[in-house]
Amino acid sequence: MSRPLVAILSGAGISTDSGIPDYRGPNGLWRRDPEAEKLVTYEHYMADPDVRRRSWRMRMDSAALEARPNAAHEAIVRLERSGVPVRVITQNIDGLHQMAGLPERKVLELHGTARAVACTRCHDRSPMDEALARVRAGEPDPACGKCGGILKSATVMFGQRLDPVVLGNAMAIAKGCTVLVAVGTSLQVQPAASLAGMAAEHGARLVIVNAEPTPYDEIADELVREPIGSSLPALLEGIARQAATG
Repeated sequence: MSRPLVAILSGAGISTDSGIPDYRGPNGLWRRDPEAEKLVTYEHYMADPDVRRRSWRMRMDSAALEARPNAAHEAIVRLERSGVPVRVITQNIDGLHQMAGLPERKVLELHGTARAVACTRCHDRSPMDEALARVRAGEPDPACGKCGGILKSATVMFGQRLDPVVLGNAMAIAKGCTVLVAVGTSLQVQPAASLAGMAAEHGARLVIVNAEPTPYDEIADELVREPIGSSLPALLEGIARQAATG
């Protein structure tokens, strides 16, 4: 794997300007409403057809599928197109980094994607739009078209482990980057949060762009508290200029 110069570790905060709420945060929906959390908990989802039916209805109303990239996503694309080697490690499932123009191979989705579904039996993957069209047509709990198994969003639900290959690649990026920018993440959810410390331990410059304090602030080289939509573009423009002259 090529070692990127700049790694971006993105969390929910980078997508709030796109209209996507923070579901997993301390005040997020999953924490405030245990019944809602069941809809994204693997054990409940697999065991209870009613949970699956409610989960599909929730996904039809999800803001993530209608969202569009914002200025922060676009700033990362500009950095990448300037010639600076960039890799994005995201905790988000919204696919907005790719929609903004980043190549798929340069984005690692730690928690999967809400834009696809996967069969829990044969592991076949297909677009989320196709599954939701079946729900709208009258299938409240659509089964896999290939094997009849239970379909679920291609996201990592509560109770599921992260894909070890994706996590391993993310760790390699953290250890190999020159700069890691953690943006819109509380750096409290492990193992994703540990990537910030890992990067710093291996000599990377750590920049944290987040409204609230994080557990890694003490080891950061730079802290940015201003709104992400304006502060991240300015920060990345500075990195691009430095790379061009450096």
